[in-house]
Amino acid sequence: MEILRRQVRCLLPQEEPGGHLAKNAPNRHRRRIVVIILQSDTTKLQYNSIIAKVEELGFTPHPIVGVEKTVIAVIGDKTPDKIEILASMVGVDRIVPIMEPFKLAGKEVMAEPTIIELPGPTYIGGERVAVGAGPCAVESREQYLETARLCKAAGAVFLRGSIFKPRTSPHDFQGLREDGVDLLQEAHETVGLPIVTEVMDPEHVELLDPVVDIFQIGARNMQNFSLLTKVGRTSKPVLLKRGMSATVEDLLMAAEYIIVAGNDQVVLCERGIRTFETATRNTLDISAVPVLKRLSHLPVIVDPSHAGGHRYLVPALAKAAVAAGADGLLIEVHRRPEEALVDGPQALSPDDFAQLMRELKGFAQAAERSL
Repeated sequence: MEILRRQVRCLLPQEEPGGHLAKNAPNRHRRRIVVIILQSDTTKLQYNSIIAKVEELGFTPHPIVGVEKTVIAVIGDKTPDKIEILASMVGVDRIVPIMEPFKLAGKEVMAEPTIIELPGPTYIGGERVAVGAGPCAVESREQYLETARLCKAAGAVFLRGSIFKPRTSPHDFQGLREDGVDLLQEAHETVGLPIVTEVMDPEHVELLDPVVDIFQIGARNMQNFSLLTKVGRTSKPVLLKRGMSATVEDLLMAAEYIIVAGNDQVVLCERGIRTFETATRNTLDISAVPVLKRLSHLPVIVDPSHAGGHRYLVPALAKAAVAAGADGLLIEVHRRPEEALVDGPQALSPDDFAQLMRELKGFAQAAERSL
């Protein structure tokens, strides 16, 4: 028991003489997180007992269920005695501290990759590269349904299309807004693909929740913390795009807001960052893919359309993303790109998209994935 006490004390910030925290200890006002790693043969009854004890001790439990292992992240101010109680419970393998600033999104809490399941079933993460396609904005019933059918025929496994569009100019097309909700529902029922659409305002979450399968948080809203918390309180997966000037850590901390609110179904999306370069719309940070996969258990996808800004760049960037280990792609496709109301120059035609899907198969195979 004394050995256990010594191990538990190592998990907590140490005090200097006089009762002050050591200089390298976490901020006294920051909630601390440790992870309870359960034994592989832990029963449901033992799991429920552990959760109940965590709550009884005044902590907030965040269970994260993997294919092979279940862990419980525990948030709150901890004392050695309380951790000792949890560490000694039947079904607990060990307790480890989380040192990274991003706690629940990091690999310290879950070494096993998270796989997001969508209706179909469709999976983001795992062995298959999931490709989502469709127009940036839903413009009309004919435009959206026709593009959706062509994307599915070419091999897309989920459909993009937004009815709320944040634009740089207030004079540009802002999307169909509330009038487009029924079109999203019709596309899902007609084509049979999961729908991802952008949500811009916390008030729109309840409006869109019944008709979409993935909430998209756009680059401009990556640090809209009220919105992140709102989608975090839903049960729908969230596709979180990296902000134009955001670091990798900024992106992971934004994901943390969603997970802390209760939703661990987060997909990270690299869509290019703003640099000094003017030849492309943004600069695709291809190195972010392996970095994120090293730091986080969350799946990582790439949007080559917004990164390049020109359709001739999309195939090369998409192939580079697959080669770098991306779990999926988000590609803009429009039935007639020259007529698109939003982002026409970067949208592929259906024929170009079908050709790209054929070419991507070899890259996926080389990366030991399928398409």
